[in-house]
Amino acid sequence: QVLLQESGGGFVQAGGSLSLSCAATGSTFNSYNMAWFRQAPGKDRTFVAAISWSGGRTYYADSVKGRFTISKDNAKSAAYLQMNGLKPEDTANYYCAASGRTYPTMVQQTTAGYAYWGKGTQVTVST
Repeated sequence: QVLLQESGGGFVQAGGSLSLSCAATGSTFNSYNMAWFRQAPGKDRTFVAAISWSGGRTYYADSVKGRFTISKDNAKSAAYLQMNGLKPEDTANYYCAASGRTYPTMVQQTTAGYAYWGKGTQVTVST
């Protein structure tokens, strides 16, 4: 069992930056793949970025590639999402997620690959 808590959301002007954090408690954090998803009002939850349990592999949605960076600190049981060059279309509730299995071989990019979720943190980007 993994409990996740996001923080760091807020309001920012277009072109600005935000850094999201995801604090994990419970089971062995360093054995889980981690991911960030986002959901805008009236839309489906979509993949943003993912990182393997070791931190050696990262994956990004095309819409954020080159602007967002995912990382994890196994010693601190935390994952992060650094967001630069924010655009109004990045406005959404951002969710942290952990894989359902420990030491998974594949890094999933759909919600089905993650069993543990935080409650989300709102990011609003103004024009």
